[in-house]
Amino acid sequence: MSAFYLESMADRRARTITNLISNNFDYMTKAVSVIDDEKIESQEELRDAIGRMKMLLSLNGFALVDEDNIVYTQYTTYTGGSRHTFLAEETMEDRMISTVFVYGSSKELCLAIPIDIKIMGKQFKACFVQIDIKDIVSLLAFDDQESTHFALYSTNGGNISETELGPLIGTQNIFDATEGNISEEKWNSFRDDFANNERGTLSFTINGVLDTIFYEPVPDTGWELVVMIRESVIQDQFHEISEKSIAANRTQILFLLVVATLFAAILFYMLRRVANDKLDEEKENSKVFKSMASTDSLTGIRNKHAYMEAESQLNSRIREGSIDNLAVVVCDINGLKYVNDTKGHAAGDQLIKDASALICDLFDHGSVYRTGGDEFVVILQGKGYDTRNEVIEAFNRQVEENITKNEVVVSIGYSTLSSGDEQVHDVFERADQMMYARKKELKSMGAKTREHN
Repeated sequence: MSAFYLESMADRRARTITNLISNNFDYMTKAVSVIDDEKIESQEELRDAIGRMKMLLSLNGFALVDEDNIVYTQYTTYTGGSRHTFLAEETMEDRMISTVFVYGSSKELCLAIPIDIKIMGKQFKACFVQIDIKDIVSLLAFDDQESTHFALYSTNGGNISETELGPLIGTQNIFDATEGNISEEKWNSFRDDFANNERGTLSFTINGVLDTIFYEPVPDTGWELVVMIRESVIQDQFHEISEKSIAANRTQILFLLVVATLFAAILFYMLRRVANDKLDEEKENSKVFKSMASTDSLTGIRNKHAYMEAESQLNSRIREGSIDNLAVVVCDINGLKYVNDTKGHAAGDQLIKDASALICDLFDHGSVYRTGGDEFVVILQGKGYDTRNEVIEAFNRQVEENITKNEVVVSIGYSTLSSGDEQVHDVFERADQMMYARKKELKSMGAKTREHN
């Protein structure tokens, strides 16, 4: 039963990593397409575009590489030939996945794809993202009352995730920790499985306690995901079920002895249900984790991760032609940097909260997301779409009145879905342009700019 439980746990976590990798590859392709369409003419414009893609698509460490191996990020450029192994190849034929070590012991998962676009007259050949292994661990770390442990390993047994795998192995190299505690034949087979990206189980006894691990390869990464559970955890469940069954059916003990084989089958089924119940509990924990990951901690509204999920769902409906009425409102707080610099970040945080309250109060029939430090997006459908013009007019009147009272000022722009739009981003771009025009208009009325009054 422990093998069944461990296999299910390892498979779920391995698929979570696989889905994360697949989503990042898809988002990189989308980001490159958007940047290519923008007709960028300067490094400043390119950095701004990279920054927007990082924010909108949640791409960590997103960067582009030109034909001279110069890496372009949101903030700087540098020579990448010696820092990124995928650039050692003269040409990239397909996507590449590698584990990189940066800043001493920090480990990151690097995902790269070949591209073929021209920007500023230069040919660009690749783009990549780098995901901190600690972020992946956080995604996999569901609360399991310390009964189940997991860790990520390289093929040589090194602990990539730096998570502990029980008292014997801890954070050590898994081969060094298990050598001498199992037979040489099992240990050699264990190492061969890692080298060949195979799955399997391994049991060993330490101080009279039997531990079992299950290892599952994570496709394309060269990693093995290992989970461990104490046999005593499963056995405790077994004894609890057995005692309840005997107490409730004392008069049937003789009969149960006769049909022991059938009773054993029933117990197996019940234990399997226990394992499934624990998996269901983990799914519930996963939902809680997802809810926390989708909520902005400062304002309590949805964050940019939630916006990306909503955008993906709306994009599917746009492709299917099952959505007609959709409006996107882009919001930007005026003077946040000025407040942070002159009054401190506590005042800046309060300004963000006031802006969030203003947006949520007036767009009470819309879905509000905080997508950046001073940036919000509102998606309007149904009643929110039908009343958009009156609400936007009321919002702008309130903002202009706030200028005279030295209260929160928010620039907004909006656009609606048109027949030629292929994705939500098309609507967002028009709304974003209108927002910047509104920001200039409010500045002429006396609103604070980014730097000063």
